[in-house]
Amino acid sequence: MTASSDLQQLLARVALGDRAAFRRLYDATAPSLFGVALRIVRQRDRAEEVLQDAFVNAWNRAAVYQAALSQPMTWLTAIVRNRALDELRSGARHRAESLEDQRSGTAPVLEDERANPLKLLEQAADALAIRDCLEAIDGPQRQCLALVYYHGLSHSEVAGHVGSPIGSVKVWLRRGLNKLKRCLEALA
Repeated sequence: MTASSDLQQLLARVALGDRAAFRRLYDATAPSLFGVALRIVRQRDRAEEVLQDAFVNAWNRAAVYQAALSQPMTWLTAIVRNRALDELRSGARHRAESLEDQRSGTAPVLEDERANPLKLLEQAADALAIRDCLEAIDGPQRQCLALVYYHGLSHSEVAGHVGSPIGSVKVWLRRGLNKLKRCLEALA
């Protein structure tokens, strides 16, 4: 894996339209990001589509990346995770609409799926609150939370990654989630 500072430099060059930097960014991060997508959508072809869409998004939005707010891999993982969740939702919605269309014999009504500006603002505020609360959590608990929720690892995978027993990982996750919950409730 490429060092975080190297990824930051690559993202800065991608923001300027540097295709060679984009290729290096892809080569350095795609295997890990594909793993995140695959863990969420559980199908290789859908994970490949998610990864492609996520990198198109990264190319288009590289200029908004802020190193002060997150590590490059965290930012890219969030893009992949959000795209994968969108893919799951759209798949479920498409199956439900298809069944309804078959029953009623009517054509589907297309809805405007563009983001609502107020919802985007609320999501940004929530993300900042979560980031602030995560920073207040101790190292092992924060690391376990990040591995589970940002990288999509299972409890046993986290235990292997941090080199600790699975019982410790579960305790750290539970305590970390409780601290996160209390912090977010205090901010509300």
